[in-house]
Amino acid sequence: MRHRREASSGFTLVELLVVIAIIGILVGLLLPAVQAAREAARRMSCSNNFKQIGLALHNYHAAYKQLPIHGAGTGIGLNQPNWWQQGNDASHECLSALVGLTPFIEQQALWEKISNPSTDTVTGAAPPGNTRLTNPARWPAMGPNPRNFSRNPGYVPWATEIPTLRCPSDPGVGLPALGRTNYAVCKGDSASPWDNSYKTSNLNPAPEWNARAHRSVSRGVFETRRGTKFRDILDGLANTIAMGEIVTDLGTRDIRAAASWKERGSQSVNDNPSLCKNVDNEINPEKPTTWCAAGDAGCNAPARLQSDTFDSRGGCWANFRAHTTQCYTIFPPNREVCVGQWVDGPGTMPMSSNHQGGAHVLMADGAVVFMTDSIEAGDSTAGGVRLGQTGPRAPGKPSPYGLWGALGTKAGKETIQEQLNQ
Repeated sequence: MRHRREASSGFTLVELLVVIAIIGILVGLLLPAVQAAREAARRMSCSNNFKQIGLALHNYHAAYKQLPIHGAGTGIGLNQPNWWQQGNDASHECLSALVGLTPFIEQQALWEKISNPSTDTVTGAAPPGNTRLTNPARWPAMGPNPRNFSRNPGYVPWATEIPTLRCPSDPGVGLPALGRTNYAVCKGDSASPWDNSYKTSNLNPAPEWNARAHRSVSRGVFETRRGTKFRDILDGLANTIAMGEIVTDLGTRDIRAAASWKERGSQSVNDNPSLCKNVDNEINPEKPTTWCAAGDAGCNAPARLQSDTFDSRGGCWANFRAHTTQCYTIFPPNREVCVGQWVDGPGTMPMSSNHQGGAHVLMADGAVVFMTDSIEAGDSTAGGVRLGQTGPRAPGKPSPYGLWGALGTKAGKETIQEQLNQ
């Protein structure tokens, strides 16, 4: 009798190992593609948020015949002679333009809480007392001063995260900041403490010279405590940046989010925006996206670093402070935040993002454009335009910061010869 040997139908060990290796290679190739697809979706969502904000700006202008004021709200409280001092009985005209936009970005309920007195707090405890209202345990209409957010942690609106103001690519959430924002108003191309001189410290009208100084450096769409109309944008709505994307501070010494400042002189950064990098050598050469730390070789640690607080970059959407909700077209996207004498004042405040290669900007006509880090930006060591300067820095002169600076000015009379939204 002949026996038939049955053929084996299983895999050998070598074949199994080969299949597993091939699957591993395919998964390794697929994961970066999946991650890239997710980032593309987040970037698209970020762009859509900005489009909604642009539509809100136009609806606001249609309703009030001007753009929302950056530095609005109620005036000086009873016990504080200056706008920068803490206080729970008034907002000290320290509210960002984003506060006025809330009813136009589907946040009507939040706006009603802001515009009316309230007793709600984050912790559930009673609000801190004040002497302005009959009932001391009550927040005033338009809220407390958001600049003192660390002293007023219980006010619900300032602690509210608004989805439209957040980029999905930014991982920042919660303390030490609350109510973060990834979108900031554009103040132009001349960072100077005169930006705050339209009104005096007690919020009275400024003398003539102070008002002229303010106008000489307020070259962007938004000005501090002064309204802007579309008719003021003489360079054209399609050629002028209204707002820019920013990252929020994560406490990682990121040069785009943490602000280097010391008492360098009130106009030091206006005279040389690259002061922190080229003169003071404060950026780590081994890791050029972070500030130098004590003990790092080849660089100097910043004397002061404003970081990881309620008033850090993007730290509170209601706060009008330059470091928090303002940006300038001095440096191209993703450069360092360098501030002069006081961190209350403006500095380079560049736009930034966690998207690869650039950041979104919102043009005054409502278009959203992705601007790359390599955009032509002139001389980053050149001084800004301001009152009292001559030659190329005289008031009214074109921006010294190339195409990028020209896009930030509303009446610089520069000619834009590129189609941005292609």
